[in-house]
Amino acid sequence: MNKVRLALAQINATVGDIEGNKNKIIEYINKALENDVDIVIFPELSITGYPPEDLLFKSHFVRKNKEAIEEIARHVPKSLVVVVGFVDEEGDIFNAAAVINDGKVQAKYRKNYLPNYGVFDEMRYFQKGTKALVVLLEDVRVGITICEDIWYPGGPARLESLLGDAQLIVNLSASPYYVEKIAWRERMLSVRANDNIATVAYVNCVGGQDELIFDGASLVVNEKGEIIGRAKQFEEDLLIVDVDLIDIDKTCVKDPRRRQDKQIMDEERKNLEIVKLPFESKPKRTKITNRVEKTLPKVAEVYNALVLATRDYIRKNGMKKAVIGLSGGMDSTLVACIAVDALGAENVVGVSMPGPFSSEHSKEDAKILAENLGIKFLTIPIMEAYNSFLNMFKPVFEDRPFDITEENLQARIRGVILMALSNKFGWIVLTTGNKSEISTGYSTLYGDTAGGYAVIKDVYKTFVYELAEYVNQKYGREIIPRRVFEKAPSAELRENQTDQDKLPPYEILDEILKLYVEEDYSVSDIVERGFDEETVKKVAWMVDINEYKRRQMPPGPKITHRAFGKDRRLPITNAFKEWLEKK
Repeated sequence: MNKVRLALAQINATVGDIEGNKNKIIEYINKALENDVDIVIFPELSITGYPPEDLLFKSHFVRKNKEAIEEIARHVPKSLVVVVGFVDEEGDIFNAAAVINDGKVQAKYRKNYLPNYGVFDEMRYFQKGTKALVVLLEDVRVGITICEDIWYPGGPARLESLLGDAQLIVNLSASPYYVEKIAWRERMLSVRANDNIATVAYVNCVGGQDELIFDGASLVVNEKGEIIGRAKQFEEDLLIVDVDLIDIDKTCVKDPRRRQDKQIMDEERKNLEIVKLPFESKPKRTKITNRVEKTLPKVAEVYNALVLATRDYIRKNGMKKAVIGLSGGMDSTLVACIAVDALGAENVVGVSMPGPFSSEHSKEDAKILAENLGIKFLTIPIMEAYNSFLNMFKPVFEDRPFDITEENLQARIRGVILMALSNKFGWIVLTTGNKSEISTGYSTLYGDTAGGYAVIKDVYKTFVYELAEYVNQKYGREIIPRRVFEKAPSAELRENQTDQDKLPPYEILDEILKLYVEEDYSVSDIVERGFDEETVKKVAWMVDINEYKRRQMPPGPKITHRAFGKDRRLPITNAFKEWLEKK
């Protein structure tokens, strides 16, 4: 075989839906057979969905996943090799890949490197594998790896390439998205392919899973580090690529470094398993042109990620419609646009809840947006409820002046209204707080934080505006009224209020937050970068004292390299206060 035809089955699996995932895998196997494919590769833990977390502690869950593998095997003929991620069990459980051919599981590979950082917690669940695996399809040698394995220069791929003479390294992955990660990932895969003088086929899953987004963008990189196949971003895809093997063997023979490395690594041969499959290649088939999808620009990439995450969170949890409090401000406006693209206008409801300090232009902008999007629009004033609360509290509050208490009352009344609509009609409430607000606690607990999913909780305010501009560009008309971009951000909970009454300008705030929250810079380090000391201390103070608030907020999609939640875990009770330190 001078060429091998690969199919990368970039599927959107649902965690825990073993039956549904199994059926989808069989569907894609049949598609591969229709296209005369030799090898079809599925993502990491395709049977269970990723990450299955504590479902792995349920023995019947693991058993059902193994039964699904056996059923899938019955659909695989001699002319096709299927590599699919599942949970293996033998004295312990393993993150594994089943190599299926001729109706049975012919070999298994167990993930060698278990990530235990950021959002990953695999050491909590899995035992690590200790062997590398090469499978033989006639004279084609294929090395198997899973996700983290390929990120290490000296990992199993190196052993499979050098001592197993693998011409093709496949990698089953579930690589969570953050902004522009695809470029970093592609650079790494190109280096691995070039160093190992092997084609690398990387298949990533796609879809939303609680806080995580999987962006797809599966990839095939040849031995020169050149991309010869790329799947779509943020949607399911079957990428079919013909790989030429002739140049790989010729290059390996001419590379003296490999001879030296083989001698050095020879003692590791005991850690390499080689399995010959009863594979039978197909007769001559129709030539295809390899497909390389273009990657999305940054803003479009993030917007599509948020749409996918919102759609999957709502649909996979058995819901259909969403309700959003529309204030006429930019945050709720952007969330409404994302929800419409995720669910369809017929499944989104906007609610205007004017209060004592709501401006006429905000009420107008909310209504115009709803009309532009074609969503159902409700107006439920809060004045009657607000005045009732004030009268109720008057004997207790006596003559104390208006303060944050009355501001929060307005926000909490709105939260009650949205949750009542949710209860009555089964609509999920989408909260509208951005990362700048959530970082600093500029929100009302049990008010604007009340809801089921926080769509933009990992999006800084400055980037919210970039995404909003993208919406208008995407639609080719002014979906979001220009006035929403131009007016000063305000919660409108007291007279003439703006966000900058309590927060630094967002252009400054967001840069400080990126350093303090995402990069763990100290207060003094940030000041040394040219920021005002008092401003930095104030921001650090706001971030630190509001950890308790963030713990009570709904989940939302991760789009930065370090998001609140699984990514950043700080104690609520915490006496380490940098903002109190003096020079």
